[in-house]
Amino acid sequence: MQFGILTGGAQGAMPLATLVMWIVVMVGIFYFMAIRPQKKQQKKMDAMMSTLENGDSVLTSGGFFGVVIDVMEDVVIVEFGNNKNCRIPMKKTAIAEIEKPQSAITAKETKE
Repeated sequence: MQFGILTGGAQGAMPLATLVMWIVVMVGIFYFMAIRPQKKQQKKMDAMMSTLENGDSVLTSGGFFGVVIDVMEDVVIVEFGNNKNCRIPMKKTAIAEIEKPQSAITAKETKE
């Protein structure tokens, strides 16, 4: 009778190790599928925001195109439309894309 109890306890250790291994594998998969790409995207967004300057054309997360008039720490003033009287302050995080003016691109190329 006692021999059966000892073998039963030894068999219980194997499924526990397997369970721990599967949990580690699932955490690893979650990291590479969710957390790592999020960090890469955040670094890309931070690099894009660091290059934001006056005169850049931007696309907001709301789908509006405008031109940056002033850049502050975490707020930018964007001018919308051709009549130059629609200026709206917005957070930098609301900017989805930045397009540099053609004159700035050619000036960088001539410096190199």
